[in-house]
Amino acid sequence: MAETKKTKYDTNPLDPDYVDHVQDLWGENEDKRATQEVRGVTREVQPTPQAQPTPVPPTSQESARSNIYSEAPTRRYDSPSLDGSYPSVFVPPTPPQPAPIQRANPYLPPPSYQPVASHTVAGIGLPEKWAMMLPYAPFYIGIVASLAELLLVPRKEIKVRFHAAQGLALHIGIVIVQTFFGALGAITDSSIGGSLFGLAATIFLIISMIRVWKGEPHNLTPIAEPAKWLNRRIEPRN
Repeated sequence: MAETKKTKYDTNPLDPDYVDHVQDLWGENEDKRATQEVRGVTREVQPTPQAQPTPVPPTSQESARSNIYSEAPTRRYDSPSLDGSYPSVFVPPTPPQPAPIQRANPYLPPPSYQPVASHTVAGIGLPEKWAMMLPYAPFYIGIVASLAELLLVPRKEIKVRFHAAQGLALHIGIVIVQTFFGALGAITDSSIGGSLFGLAATIFLIISMIRVWKGEPHNLTPIAEPAKWLNRRIEPRN
């Protein structure tokens, strides 16, 4: 039969004699001794007199703490010198805003349509706009104007000589094509092709005059090389 526990503090079932050993050591019914009263008069302990320490001058840190507006390593938050707050690490900085785009005035014509500043061309005494436009005039007028400008205008007038050479090359090409259509019409007894080409060439020459008058760039790539050759070969007369 198992032995029952002697007290509620006997919680070790492996050592049944544990309670007996404890009672033998401490005593089960030992009276608690009362606290004994301290008899006699108590007195305050006086500190041993010592020499007064030599005063140490305040350090820079202590001086900075006494003056909140000094250049201290740390400053008070109520200091008026703290004008702005610290940037937050959770809010991304605001990117710089681009400069506003200047919108063009819709009531003004584009720059390419602005009138070209004109001056009198040396050698012929005509305004520059007229001197550049006349080489594209239809009906042999352009051929005569182109030849006259290439012979009279000095080479320092680059734009005038460029349009004169290009207009002369364009008229020579038109004459060659018209001659071909004339020969073809004589063989076929039909002049429809030549007439249509002549009308198209006249319209193109008028458009070229308008573009040059407005100051728009007018470079004809198919006849660029013949125009350069004419400009180099025809020397201006002094």
